[in-house]
Amino acid sequence: MMEILSLRVALSPDVMTTVRLATGGVCSLLSLSYDDGEDCKVCVTESLLLLLRGGYARANVVFSDGDELSVRVEGEGEATAPQQSDEDEIALALINALAQNVKMRRSEGALSGISFTFGKQA
Repeated sequence: MMEILSLRVALSPDVMTTVRLATGGVCSLLSLSYDDGEDCKVCVTESLLLLLRGGYARANVVFSDGDELSVRVEGEGEATAPQQSDEDEIALALINALAQNVKMRRSEGALSGISFTFGKQA
């Protein structure tokens, strides 16, 4: 699997818009369908929002290419608010419904990272 793009970002609404645009570019580069590209952008955004609500100030987003697009979103530093809200449950359900091979990592009870994949068109 080859890393295509790695971003280390502050978790703020302005930066999330930029990450969403970069996600669309990666999906286009790898010839994902329009729908999969849109779903991937939703999953990346929701992952970042989960980390933001969990109290992370920064995150790493890594896109890798192989048989499928692999995305890893990880909080950086320590979570300051590890409680989970109803919004978090909805975001997790959405990610699980849209992406494949969803894996979540927790550190001391707080969600610290999410990875998922999207298949590429033949």
